[in-house]
Amino acid sequence: MGLERYAQQMKLGKYQHSKTGNMYRVIGIAKHSETLEELVVYEALYKNTKSKLWVRPLKMFIEKVEIYGKKLPRFKFIEK
Repeated sequence: MGLERYAQQMKLGKYQHSKTGNMYRVIGIAKHSETLEELVVYEALYKNTKSKLWVRPLKMFIEKVEIYGKKLPRFKFIEK
């Protein structure tokens, strides 16, 4: 599935980071103003002194990463 299609079908709501266990709320998909790259906009649902809002390229957000020898999605959808 192409990234544009992922962006259209991306579920908004609560996600858990597979490595840290931290919870986030995806609030939308944005486009980079120069490259038009799809970016996931999400909010930390825990006390984070660096920032409350974050962006990450969609490609990185949905990719699988190796954690303790297993390939897992970087973020796992939990609920709306």
